Amino acid sequence: QVQLVESGGGLVQAGGSLRLSCAASGRTFSWLNVGWFRQAPGKEREFIAAISWTGGSTVYADSVKGRLTISRDNSKNTVYLQMNSLKPEDTAVYYCAASPYGNNLRTSEKYDNWGQGTQVTVSS
Repeated sequence: QVQLVESGGGLVQAGGSLRLSCAASGRTFSWLNVGWFRQAPGKEREFIAAISWTGGSTVYADSVKGRLTISRDNSKNTVYLQMNSLKPEDTAVYYCAASPYGNNLRTSEKYDNWGQGTQVTVSS
């Protein structure tokens, strides 16, 4: 079992940047793929980005490609989401999740450990 804790959310103006962190406990974290999802009020949870356990492979949703960068530091048991050029429509609760599976990482059902989420609010 892996416990995940997100941090780094907050209030930012449109065009600004934030870096989210997902800190994990548990010795198996470095062997897990990790994804970021977000959920805005009244909307379904949406895939944002995922990174392989080695960090050598990443995938992004088209809506954020070019603005967000996912990375990881397995020595610190942490995955990061750098968010630039933020827009009001990026406002949501952001969740990280861990997956033991190697495919279909855009699908939330592939993840079996979730953090509690961190709020990101982008003002216009």
